[in-house]
This record gives sequence, structure tokens and C-alpha cells, in this order.
Amino acid sequence: MRFPPRITRIGAAAAVLSALLVGGTVAATPASAAVGSICYSDLPSQAYDTLELIEAGGPYPYSQDGSVFQNREGILPSQSTGYYHEYTVITPGSSTRGARRVVTGQDYEEDYYTSDHYASFDLIDYDC
Repeated sequence: MRFPPRITRIGAAAAVLSALLVGGTVAATPASAAVGSICYSDLPSQAYDTLELIEAGGPYPYSQDGSVFQNREGILPSQSTGYYHEYTVITPGSSTRGARRVVTGQDYEEDYYTSDHYASFDLIDYDC
């Protein structure tokens, strides 16, 4: 289950387009510059499992899965508390949760992948 259900996809590109349409300016922020993208087909197979569990609403392998992601690093676009949630992507051979996560936003298909425990994020591109 998504928290709450996703409706539309809005990201940094939408903010830029909006500003251009109304004649405003857009300041480059470290958060928007630090988020890359990754093709869905390039994710590790365990990330597919995690995304399927998210769509199904669980059950999740770890009790922390589905918890609110605070974005303390400030890498993802700034949102209100509760906007982002995190889920473990199992790392084969690891005795712990490992460093890989999927972080979801409330917007439709706003899913981010990190392989380095929040040091960097890639927005998952479902169209490639």
C-alpha cells in the first residue's frame, strides 16, 4: 500500500517547466542536482522484488520497511514529513539490511533507488 496512493508524477522537471511558463526563475539546488536516474531494466533483481512488495502492500522482510524516510541528507526534493517512505532491497550475502533501498514519494511512480545508503539517489525510469 502506498502512503497515500499516488496520483500524479511531479518532479524537478515539472518545477522548471512551471517556472518557465509563468516567467519565474529556478534556482539550482544541491538536492535536484544530486538525483540521477536509472532505467528500471538496470535495477538489480532484488529491487524488482521490493517494488512488487510495495505494490502488493507487503509483507516486507524487515520491520523498518514502509517507515517514513526523513530525507535528512537533503538529496531528494524537499517535501513535508511523511511524503517519503523507505524499503529494503535485499543484498545477497549480507547478514544485515545492507545499503540498498527503494524510497517512494507520494507521486505516481516517484520511486528512488540508492545502493549506497542514502549517499546518492536515482529516480527509477519505468519507460526504459
